[in-house]
Amino acid sequence: MSGFKPRLYCYELPGSWTVLAGATDEDNDYLSTELAEPGDWWFHAEGVPGSHVILRARAGEEPGQDTIQQAAAVAAYHSKSRGAGTARVYCTRARYVTKPRGAKVGTVHVAKGKVLKVRPDISFATRVSGGAAS
Repeated sequence: MSGFKPRLYCYELPGSWTVLAGATDEDNDYLSTELAEPGDWWFHAEGVPGSHVILRARAGEEPGQDTIQQAAAVAAYHSKSRGAGTARVYCTRARYVTKPRGAKVGTVHVAKGKVLKVRPDISFATRVSGGAAS
C-alpha cells in the first residue's frame, strides 16, 4: 500500500472510549488487519456493505454493555443500514478477524462472535480528529 493514507472516522464515546471506522474498503482492510490490536472489539453491520469499526481496548478494563451497544450503533450508522429502524451488527474481538488469501479489498473472515440489534446512531459520540494512526 505504497503511499496509502487511510481515511478513518474517529469518535469518542461516553467514558472516553475510542471508536474508529473505515471510510472505504481499503480503509477497512487497514483498520481490521493492520491497525486493530487483538484485544480490540470489531463490529460490522450484518449482510450489508458498511464500515469496519473498532472499539479500542484499554488495559485492565472491559467496556460495559452500553459501550458495546454504542460502538455497534456507530457500525450500523456507517453502513447501508443507516436509514433502518434497527440493524443487526456483528461483534467480536479483533483477534478473530482475518483476511483470507486472495480475498478482495475490504473482505475479511470472522471466526466467532455475536450479533447485536441496535438503532443506527452517532448522536452520543463526539467526532474527533486524528483517527488515521490512533
